[in-house]
Amino acid sequence: MPPTPEFNVDPGSIEPIAGMHPLASGVELHTLRWERPGGADPDRVPWVLTHGLASNARLWDGVARRVAALGHLVVSVDQRGHGLSSKPDDGYDVANCADDLALLIGVLGLDRPAVAGQSWGGNVVLELGHRHPKVVHQVVCVDGGFIDLQAAFPDWDACAAALAPPKLAGTPVDTMRAWLARSAADWPDEGRAGTMANFEVRNDGTIAPWLTFERHLMVLRGLWEHRPSVVYPHIEANVLLIPADTGDVNWTSSKSNAIAGAVDALTRGRAHWFRPAHHDVHAQHPDAVAALLHASSTDPTFFDENSITVTDTQTTETPQ
Repeated sequence: MPPTPEFNVDPGSIEPIAGMHPLASGVELHTLRWERPGGADPDRVPWVLTHGLASNARLWDGVARRVAALGHLVVSVDQRGHGLSSKPDDGYDVANCADDLALLIGVLGLDRPAVAGQSWGGNVVLELGHRHPKVVHQVVCVDGGFIDLQAAFPDWDACAAALAPPKLAGTPVDTMRAWLARSAADWPDEGRAGTMANFEVRNDGTIAPWLTFERHLMVLRGLWEHRPSVVYPHIEANVLLIPADTGDVNWTSSKSNAIAGAVDALTRGRAHWFRPAHHDVHAQHPDAVAALLHASSTDPTFFDENSITVTDTQTTETPQ
């Protein structure tokens, strides 16, 4: 694990600038631009960060502040149907969402940024690296990028039945906040706040997910159709996988096999486990994840050999 870098700027002092960006694909994507006072270091690789299924850009706030404080320009983005981005009724397959990000990078005028995605977003940025190799400098998949639902569910209907989301619309906001305080008690405040941003808070004091149930199933179908193992050998960019050991023995064993296969198949790949950790490890451990992102884009030896390493989170970080 790379050492936590020293900040010349307090990450907590950096606030994002929001933007909406119409794309040729017909969607408008909402972004948050993070930059330290005085501007980013032009010699530092910029970062584009995206979220998982039913999540939003604000889960990246902790990481984004810290990476920006280290001199990188950082842009976090709500993907189509999510957060404050537009919500079309179709186009939720992984390839199409990857194309959205390629278009966004062009609209923002970014020169070959590093891209990071969590969970489903990890599969999306992996596909971005595959479909648009000249657009990205590096790919990071945070507890994603290896998700192959067809391996567990050969039949789509079985997948949909098993993984359909709970219908949370109408839940009192105080109930959701109380549940989050219990289930994510070891997270920084900004991580819990980012999770609450997955929902619209309505005038009657209840919540509704920004991603509707019907669109959630469309995203899930697109993820089920995606086969990352087919993509690995064709990725030209460096790829960092950041899996989380959530404590589920069977799932972690399956994930370990998938990660080992990915590192073996990638031309230049590396995996770094967080153990134990939540699926939203970027929200739970922003210091450590930010340090990894920074090191992977600044240390010329970081990808010298394909390897798998581990951080014991019980000894490396204290929640803030």
